[in-house]
Amino acid sequence: MDIQKRKEALTPEEKHVLFEGGTEVPFTGALLNEHRKGKFACKVCGTPLFSSDAKFESGSGWPSFDQALPGAVEYVEDTSLGMVRTEVRCATCHAHLGHVFDDGPATTGKRYCMNSICMEFEPETEKEM
Repeated sequence: MDIQKRKEALTPEEKHVLFEGGTEVPFTGALLNEHRKGKFACKVCGTPLFSSDAKFESGSGWPSFDQALPGAVEYVEDTSLGMVRTEVRCATCHAHLGHVFDDGPATTGKRYCMNSICMEFEPETEKEM
């Protein structure tokens, strides 16, 4: 499916988070408890963003990862809400995904706090296992 068709298929809530920098309600995302092997991809363009191997339980209410796939995301300074944070966007289509913080596990020290609504899960196939 091409990007324009994907955009047209998005719900108003998905559009709000992906294109207006919104945030989904914590502990409500469909991918929060996804534990299968595979990749988490951008809902807008399909670019693989995170591997299931990087996912961890942060207790924050959003899917969390300690690293993104190489070249998959870009970083933008976010000064909204009276604080300075680092926004994470898809490097291909520039859709908002969430934020990255420096309070992750010892492996990288990073916590990519992503909105489930911005991603789709692609399970590993038998061949890839």
